[in-house]
Amino acid sequence: MSWTLVLHGGAGQMTRATVTVAQAEGARAALSRALDAGAAILTGGGAALDAVEAAVRVLEDDPHFNAGRGAALTQDGVAELDAAIMDGSDRNAGAVAGVSATRHPVSAARAVMTHSPHVLLSGAGADAFARAQGCEAATQDWLALPERRAQLAEMIAGGGAFDVDMKYGTVGAVACDEHGHVAAATSTGGVTGKRWGRIGDSPLIGAGTYADDRAAAVSCTGSGEFFIRTGVAHEICARVRLAGESLETAVAAVLAEVTALGGAGGVIATGPQGEAVWHFTTPGMYRARLTSGGAREIAVFAED
Repeated sequence: MSWTLVLHGGAGQMTRATVTVAQAEGARAALSRALDAGAAILTGGGAALDAVEAAVRVLEDDPHFNAGRGAALTQDGVAELDAAIMDGSDRNAGAVAGVSATRHPVSAARAVMTHSPHVLLSGAGADAFARAQGCEAATQDWLALPERRAQLAEMIAGGGAFDVDMKYGTVGAVACDEHGHVAAATSTGGVTGKRWGRIGDSPLIGAGTYADDRAAAVSCTGSGEFFIRTGVAHEICARVRLAGESLETAVAAVLAEVTALGGAGGVIATGPQGEAVWHFTTPGMYRARLTSGGAREIAVFAED
């Protein structure tokens, strides 16, 4: 019996000119810890769903990424967080959007999936539900770091509407467990300077997150509006399930559609046979993968 775990920490302008050595090494270390957290579950015969939640929780706590602590801030200087999780065995799913007082949005999304009749909760209601379900709360002082406040101030001073530089990325995980079940989870702070309660693709089932044992588990990162318009995560699974494409072919084809519309980003995916796939159309993507066979890879730049 075998298993697979694949992670991303965002796709964007990650080059050796824009990312410091310290930033790259910090991100690699966090990805390594997240791999270990997910692998500890999968090695013991645990479920893919538990593994992706555990891995994403590690990344939400690490300020090298745009999720949880260290998330991008809105125009008003608030961390508004989005997350989703999906179980490929029964296509059950949960998501939260615009939460601002929850430490681990991915666990709040899991609670929505498990303990409510709903799929997506938002804003203050989602935070209240998370508290009622025992999810750990967090203050804005803990979530919003001085570095992100400085980035927001710089963007506003420059007259920018919102920042799409994408040097700090959305996080995600996909896994296939030893029973052949797949799962996906994604978590993000969105884009710096977002306004009016903007929500990207990450918490939208079928856009930034999707899992189906008949096809694949997919987590996306990049220019969310284009991923929503393309329905990237579900489109990949549909091409695998209905057109018989390989997972690698489907991922590349759907990202090409995003590029044609003017978007950019990346995807991680795995299928019930344990494929470990990633593909991105940006200069870099924080990424990692590990299989039960011992193959372990962590990378940042395109040339890695």
